[in-house]
Amino acid sequence: MHIDLTGKTIFITGASRGLGKAIAWQLLESGAFVILHCNRHFEQLKKELLESGFAKYYLIKCDLSIESEVEIMAKSIIKDFPELGGVVLNAGVFKSHQIDSDIEEWKDVWKNTMQVNLNAPALLSRYFIPLFKKNRNGRFVFVASRAAFRGETSEYLAYAASKGGLISFGRSIARSFGKSGIKAFMLAPGFVDTDMAQSFSAIYGQEKILNELALNELTKPEDISPLVCLLLSGKMDHATGSTIDINAGSHIR
Repeated sequence: MHIDLTGKTIFITGASRGLGKAIAWQLLESGAFVILHCNRHFEQLKKELLESGFAKYYLIKCDLSIESEVEIMAKSIIKDFPELGGVVLNAGVFKSHQIDSDIEEWKDVWKNTMQVNLNAPALLSRYFIPLFKKNRNGRFVFVASRAAFRGETSEYLAYAASKGGLISFGRSIARSFGKSGIKAFMLAPGFVDTDMAQSFSAIYGQEKILNELALNELTKPEDISPLVCLLLSGKMDHATGSTIDINAGSHIR
């Protein structure tokens, strides 16, 4: 089934690498006008977009760890793209903080993780919900993690907690604003073959990751990106409030 997103304007965070980049490219290939957010790899993404041949996009830079920048970005998007109809909140950090580490370092990782993984998506949603209510239409896709349900190892407490909060937040949006035309979907991937997974495998080894799977290979970004397009197309609106597991059978609820 071909998903045609022509005429739809969609914003995605963390579009420069990994899963976010795969989703962004899938949206562009499906005909959407895509607002792509990134931070550290802005120039690289800019170059790749110029080389791609895609024409319908807008690139925006923002440090999600700085609340004021998040607000500026949200206001700018609302002003320049009042037809916005879809938001993919994908950006996240996966930082280690050992329980016996220095307490100030532990708190810094906790605060940064919560800001990027939970506070920034919440603030962006707070800005976009009134616009979606006005337009009587809007879809959120929150990229969370299986860690929200099964927990994580001790050095990733902040990551698991932030993703649990993100799923609860998205579910609440689905319940609260559905009659205003707003839908919200949550994704709970396991490890995806990105830099984030590589940072974990560098510590524990890739064999540990693969042994958890029911399949023979790690999930790839391209295994997830088509689903995001489907959710944003309007063809799955009655799944609003749902959390979809994509983890190669490593955690089955």
